[in-house]
Amino acid sequence: MRFPIALWAFSVALLTAAGARAQIQEGPPAWAYPVNPPNFQRAPDDGTIRHVPDSAAGFTLTQLRDLFAAPDWHPDDHPSMPEIVARGRKPEVFACGVCHRADGPGGPENASLFGLSAEYIIQQSTEFKTGLRTNSVPRIATDLMIKSSKAMTDQELGKAAAYFASIKPRSTIAVVETEVVPKTQVRDLFLAPLDGTEKEPIGQRIIEIPENVEHFVSRDSRVRFIAYVPIGSVQKGRTLAANSDPRVQCGICHGADLNGTTIAPGIASRSPTYLFRQLYDFKSGARKGANSELMKPVVENLSIDDMIALVAFAASLKH
Repeated sequence: MRFPIALWAFSVALLTAAGARAQIQEGPPAWAYPVNPPNFQRAPDDGTIRHVPDSAAGFTLTQLRDLFAAPDWHPDDHPSMPEIVARGRKPEVFACGVCHRADGPGGPENASLFGLSAEYIIQQSTEFKTGLRTNSVPRIATDLMIKSSKAMTDQELGKAAAYFASIKPRSTIAVVETEVVPKTQVRDLFLAPLDGTEKEPIGQRIIEIPENVEHFVSRDSRVRFIAYVPIGSVQKGRTLAANSDPRVQCGICHGADLNGTTIAPGIASRSPTYLFRQLYDFKSGARKGANSELMKPVVENLSIDDMIALVAFAASLKH
């Protein structure tokens, strides 16, 4: 007796969905949600003035850690920062440019803002404010965003959104397919390579690290990142993104080149670690809001491997 093809396909779909749900139940992958270890301590400030390439500026560690003063290493790279971006408003509205950097590239621990529409930035800030947008794992970066969003006025938010939307996006990620990666540790909410040259298998992970860790710690907005992904991830993601099933065709909403449309943000050349968290948060239900009804059926049956492949492909694209 032959097994009907339609029934076989239906069974495969059920098994795929069950497997995807099981991965969610196992919990969020630690590499995508770096949490500082219990004994984590920041390096003390010894008063040394830090510098980065092609900048005449200099800051101490204490200055770089001030949540109400965004370090501006390259003022010629962007328009004049609004007060809310440069200095925030004490005591509750932190300077947007501290976490997202002066012209908005962000890092693996948060969103890159340049190139997003002002309307989208305002929408997402509102969803943080109202509790619709959270994380599958409690995160300090999200807590800071929620706190600032709740205290920020509509006028302040409008100025910050217009500023970041005015800045042309640029590629800051090099996607590298590999079987082995540097061993890493969590360093203040992001992954950094351990001292030495010891390697380990990449496994079912994305390992995204700054090309220069100290420049990233100094909040240099020109820092670039290496995103190590499993072999074959980019092509698998390209195939998934062009799937004949319209629920998984990323280009329908995000555009053929994934640089955004009027209904969805650009996701090309953005941090794959950040993008993975968003897919996972939509799937787990931690991220709700205006886009969740569109995204939920897309991610429902995606496995961890599928999500890794999709974000690796998106990150590999250029603006």
